[in-house]
Amino acid sequence: MTDTALTSVTIYTDGACRGNPGPGGWGALMKSGDHEKRLKGFEARTTNNRMELMAAIMALRELKRECQVALWTDSQYLRKGITEWIHGWQKKGWKTASRQPVKNAELWQELLKETHRHSIEWHWVKGHSGHPGNDAADALANEAIDEHQASPG
Repeated sequence: MTDTALTSVTIYTDGACRGNPGPGGWGALMKSGDHEKRLKGFEARTTNNRMELMAAIMALRELKRECQVALWTDSQYLRKGITEWIHGWQKKGWKTASRQPVKNAELWQELLKETHRHSIEWHWVKGHSGHPGNDAADALANEAIDEHQASPG
């Protein structure tokens, strides 16, 4: 008999942007048992919503096998987008209810692809409320911006 229990992973994600659009960063704190991994990334000209999506995509992409994931975000755009809105967007050919193209459709499609590899529960946490996981993800996103803004050239 094979062990079918999935590894449990808790992920906290956040995006940050200085100006909208402007320089942006994303951060993710991943925890599984005693293991912890911190990820961050930067884009020179982006939006906060794109950084929220990138944080989730990159964290899920980091998982090498199917996992049971609890993903925490302070972005209702991300949580509602992936749990509620995305199904309608797909049915309408990636158009909104007002028949406009879905913003960040390529990132939503990438996120959807990553979600199919895992069993995910999506959770919302109020941002900047002292939640340790969310604060850590926010710090990583801002570190990514700070590092690139401080580098010459």
